[in-house]
Amino acid sequence: MKITPGAVVKGGSSLNYKTGNWRDQRPVIDQELCKKCAICKDVCPDDSVKVKDDQYEIDYDFCKGCGICAHECTSDAIKMVAEEK
Repeated sequence: MKITPGAVVKGGSSLNYKTGNWRDQRPVIDQELCKKCAICKDVCPDDSVKVKDDQYEIDYDFCKGCGICAHECTSDAIKMVAEEK
């Protein structure tokens, strides 16, 4: 079987492939503005929004920078900023 680089070749293996390295913008959460409503977590297509110690965080290993979380945040707590390379 020929394997294409970056291809998911076996079910359940997508967590083995970090796919967030090509974004040009990244979401940053202002924890003081965050209402912990979980909308960002619910709308993230890559499941990149995680809750740790009662705070929402972005897993940049998988975040593609689509901005859906920032767009849907009702408290305006998520800003898209230029990615630092």
